[in-house]
Amino acid sequence: MEIINILVVEDDEAINQLICTTLKKAGYRVDAAMDGEEALLKYKEKNYHMILLDLMIPKIDGIEVMRRIRVESIVPIIILSARDEEIDKILGLRMGADDYMIKPFSTAELLARVGSTIRRSFYFKESSIAKEEKIIYGDISLDVNNYEVRKKGEKLALTRKEFEILKLFFKNPNRVFTKQQIFQHVWRDDYIGDENTVMVHIRRLRSKIEENSSNPKIIVTVWGIGYKLGEIKND
Repeated sequence: MEIINILVVEDDEAINQLICTTLKKAGYRVDAAMDGEEALLKYKEKNYHMILLDLMIPKIDGIEVMRRIRVESIVPIIILSARDEEIDKILGLRMGADDYMIKPFSTAELLARVGSTIRRSFYFKESSIAKEEKIIYGDISLDVNNYEVRKKGEKLALTRKEFEILKLFFKNPNRVFTKQQIFQHVWRDDYIGDENTVMVHIRRLRSKIEENSSNPKIIVTVWGIGYKLGEIKND
């Protein structure tokens, strides 16, 4: 069985130690970080299967740490927070967290959440490998290997960037992407604040895949944040 590597990012030394001890006793391999800067350094040094991330950490806050990681990775992230306001949970999940735990929590709940998230992650990887050649969403099929997209069986003429944007959403159906994240994923370059580039490509893509591009159902706008895949049921 593969050994699971987990990074615990928590600035409260006692809580950090308790979490690490609990996870180690459960058979996980654990590293600890006390601030956002240390967390990002350790993340770049090792391949982690999960990150437990406190939001209120020094040097670089948890939201910024998660934003930087999400630019290049879909590693499962569970937020640890003393804040239980609904808006905080929504923001954390929309920014890319897989789960949100409110302090204080029991070690039993911690292990249950970690185990559940890891199982979902491995299931997703296995499913992705099995379905890598073609992704179907609603009446649209995307052939990854041949860079071909069809809607109701009819081939669509997408540019390379339009294809990569669509693939990004299809592979991450529950995630909200900011314009910056889309730019960095698709263009694989540093974001220079030119939102117009992303907006133009989204508009052109919508004109090709939507029934009504002025009322999009496939790639929908999340006001004030970015875009996400609409909730469309496969036929």
